[in-house]
Amino acid sequence: MQNLTIATAQFESRNGDKIYNLSVIEKLSRQAAEAGAQAICFHEMCITAYGHLRRLSRDQLFDLAENVPKGVSIRELINIAKRYGITILVGLLEKKDDDLYNTYVCVDGDGLKAKFSKLHPFISSYLSPGNAYVTFDLHGWKCGILICYDNNVVENVRATTLLGADIIFAPHVTGCTPSTMPGRGYVDKVLWEQRHTDPVPLRMEFDGPKGRGWLMRWLPARAYDNGVYVVFSNTIGMDDDQLKNGNAMVLDPYGEVLSEVRSFEDDFTMAVCTPDKLKKAGGYRYRNARRPELYRDILGKEHRAETRPIWMKKEDR
Repeated sequence: MQNLTIATAQFESRNGDKIYNLSVIEKLSRQAAEAGAQAICFHEMCITAYGHLRRLSRDQLFDLAENVPKGVSIRELINIAKRYGITILVGLLEKKDDDLYNTYVCVDGDGLKAKFSKLHPFISSYLSPGNAYVTFDLHGWKCGILICYDNNVVENVRATTLLGADIIFAPHVTGCTPSTMPGRGYVDKVLWEQRHTDPVPLRMEFDGPKGRGWLMRWLPARAYDNGVYVVFSNTIGMDDDQLKNGNAMVLDPYGEVLSEVRSFEDDFTMAVCTPDKLKKAGGYRYRNARRPELYRDILGKEHRAETRPIWMKKEDR
């Protein structure tokens, strides 16, 4: 297994504007390829934008959704990947028969390499949950995908790792939302509007417990506990009426941040994944030390899932 150079991006999607969003994906993919990246990943639902979906009817969602892999956006992504010689991972709204899914795909110049549907969707009651983990090959590395909330359920990350994943792609639209955790909450969009003339207040909010501070409580743990690379992507700026903090980053199996976007712009960062860390990291030893006979029945107990986050419950009131 050879070293793998991965780019992860942030950009401000426009609601329902696939042509614009694909143009940004192409621009950043070209720049990443020119810089030496072999793959680039983008955030959850980056082709359609995310937050506005909660206000759309079922018919409106179906109008926005596409078939995978026959849809127009997938065909365009394959063309982009072929044009620049780079593998691309993006999120979109998928329609399959009578169902809708929050789906993430991996394509290269030859076509679709992998597809995963979010296990814990909540932005719209019209979305169906995916019911399977996925692993796929990327330049000799085995990779998995978990979308946003899926990564907060630790069993999902462990299961994907046990299926052989060396790298977990973690596309998000997250941060700067209310929570029971002290210090969390929305960030005033006025700070975003003033980011070029007065950037310090916005940076303080994005770096604090509303943004990066929250990410650093759990994201490194997923990489460290499982001994895997985690490639985090997130939108930057306004996602519908909510401000998001970006911070696209690559973490290694020690839980260390290898590279991170720190700007307020549409941007990407790159890191080199080296295979030696996969077995040197503690997570590799912890996986080998497991005693599943102790907790197989405990972890498999019947349980009613509750995914809806605090900020959406507040909107329902």
